[in-house]
Amino acid sequence: MTVLDVDTPHGLARAHLHAVDAPTGALMLGHGAGGGIAARDLAKVTAVARDAGIAVAVVEQPYRVAGRRSPAPAHQLDAAWLAVVQNLLAKELRDLPLVVGGRSSGARVACRTVAASGAIAVLCLAFPLHPPGRPEKTRVSELDAVDLPTLIVQGAADPFGMPPVAPNREVVAVAGNHSLTSDLTAVGEAAGAWLARILGARRAA
Repeated sequence: MTVLDVDTPHGLARAHLHAVDAPTGALMLGHGAGGGIAARDLAKVTAVARDAGIAVAVVEQPYRVAGRRSPAPAHQLDAAWLAVVQNLLAKELRDLPLVVGGRSSGARVACRTVAASGAIAVLCLAFPLHPPGRPEKTRVSELDAVDLPTLIVQGAADPFGMPPVAPNREVVAVAGNHSLTSDLTAVGEAAGAWLARILGARRAA
């Protein structure tokens, strides 16, 4: 693994790049709001993607690099994420078809910025559809704004809700809650099969 520091408009971000030989694509993942890049679902998807020949970059937002747990405002998260995306696409991930995503808050960032990222698809782990107990505060508009193939892997008992299926959006429910740690094998299988299909279709086009 290679650790790359990237200057962004809101401080130093850090990309943890898991390279592979002759990659068929690239996957960039963001972490959750209060958690970090060591989340077990992120680690599982990273391993599955690498086994499939996909280079993976797990991105640490500037507030986490600076040692803070409280997340930055959405517009700062988005700007910092895009700075890292553009940096890696110009260098380490150049010419590779890109899938963006992340867990929880990181999935929201990927959805909000997908049009500017140059990605071909979005992978969401534990998308927080609404605050717990507040279904009227839905964030489904962030999902609906994505017009690319999207996979959401969601815990069946996630208090943040179950996102709806849509024409370009698949939702796979797995055992457990928002942490997605009850059945990591199922998380990895869902993500791996979808990534293979998305990137396989890209190569065949």
